[in-house]
Amino acid sequence: MDLSHAKYLGFTTFRRDGSPVTTPVWFASERPDTALVWTGASTGKVRRIRSNPHVTVAPCDIRGRVKGPTVPGTARILGEDDLPRLVALLRRKYPLAKRGLEVWGGVSRLLLRRPPGKMLAVEITLG
Repeated sequence: MDLSHAKYLGFTTFRRDGSPVTTPVWFASERPDTALVWTGASTGKVRRIRSNPHVTVAPCDIRGRVKGPTVPGTARILGEDDLPRLVALLRRKYPLAKRGLEVWGGVSRLLLRRPPGKMLAVEITLG
């Protein structure tokens, strides 16, 4: 499935009891059979992926309303070395929004005097 034209991805992970949790996410894709997602290291989706790598994805709008077919996939948490490549891809796909988010994150960290949260790249292999 080619997701290159979708703006957001409904990314569904599964709790230990099997119940689904869907989150709309920004994503980038270098190949038609994969999607790369940027997320915080301590998020629920990362904990759920570590417990169960089986996921589903579907094109969606910003609110998570599905706009196309749902496809099964397998998620894999990538190393920190992969994060700069993903950030560059996201800056290319979401030029204003991504840079605005980076500025807002920097300003809020300064105001709140908090260190930045650790981010991860997640690779989803479709099919």
